[in-house]
Parts: sequence; structure tokens; C-alpha cells
Amino acid sequence: MNGLDTAQLIAVAAGLGWASGLRLYAVLFLTGAAGFMGWVPLPAGLQLLQHPAMLAASGLMFAVEFFADKIPGVDTLWDALHTLVRIPAGAALAAAVFGGDHATWAAIAALLGGTLAATAHTAKATTRAAANTSPEPFSNVGLSLAGDAAVPAALWLSWAHPVAFFVVLALALAVCVALIVVFFRFLRAVFSRLWPRTAAS
Repeated sequence: MNGLDTAQLIAVAAGLGWASGLRLYAVLFLTGAAGFMGWVPLPAGLQLLQHPAMLAASGLMFAVEFFADKIPGVDTLWDALHTLVRIPAGAALAAAVFGGDHATWAAIAALLGGTLAATAHTAKATTRAAANTSPEPFSNVGLSLAGDAAVPAALWLSWAHPVAFFVVLALALAVCVALIVVFFRFLRAVFSRLWPRTAAS
């Protein structure tokens, strides 16, 4: 377990799951790089991420996602394509924190990680889709940069200060749920104005 107690491992699993819903490839690359550089002791199930070939692949996808997420319209398409990727990946990363020798905790972590990834992904996708209804590009880029900053901050906090991370995570989840509700209603209203017959049927 690399000297990490159960609370720390749960925090790391939750951090990986939640952050994967925002920036999966950033999570893969930053976690692997931190392990490769010796900054954090990666659990055995995550050590694949620090392999040079994996770092090269995740780093390339990290760069692609970074720029794709800054382009209005492209970001929404990217989010749509990754709906089937981020959630299971978040669950798998969370489960890998505990590995095969702790099956019960790994299953709990997978459920936690998948749920957190789904919540973060849905909040991100609906918020960015709503932002794309505005003709100016600045809100879109600003939201993307906020996501870029949130991922490493969440990962660091989950490793270094698990108790503080859980407090921040609870607040983030409340914000995510609020964003999902507000922007889903907003998008539905926009859709109904553009295609009233389709929305009514």
C-alpha cells in the first residue's frame, strides 16, 4: 500500500475518479509523471501510468485535449465522445488504487470513482454546452482554464491533505449538481425555442 493508510487511499481514489470526469488524460499523465519523478509513491495498480511509453501516450492525448477543450463546439463534441470513456476510466483508476489484493475496497473505490467521474463529466458537459450558446469565446476559454487548474489541485490535495480534500470534494459535488440542474434546464429551454415541435413531442 506504499505507506498510505485507508483514508488516504480512499481520498486518492476519489480524487482520481472526480478529476477523470473533467480531464482524463491530464489525470493519467500527471499521476504517471508524479510517480515517475518520485514525488508520490504510486500504488502497484497505478504504476503502469509511470512507464515511459504510457507517459508519452497520455502526454500526447493531454496536449490534444488541452487545445480541443478551448475551441467552442469542438469541446462539446469532445465531451460527447468521451462520455463512454471518462466514467469507466475513472472507476478503473479508483479501483487500481487498491489493486486485486483488496477486492472489497477496490469494488467500493470503483463505484465511488465511476460516480464521481460521471458527476464531474455531466456538470462539465452541460456547463460547456451552455457556454457555447454565447457568441463570445471568452467564457468558454475561461471555463476550460478553470478545469485545467482544478485537476492538478484536486490530485495534489487528495495525496497531501485527504481530510481537506474531502471537504473540497463535498463542496465541488454540490456545485456540480447545481450546475447540472441549472444548465440542463437552460439547454432544454434553448432546444425548445429552436425546435418547438420536436421538444413538445
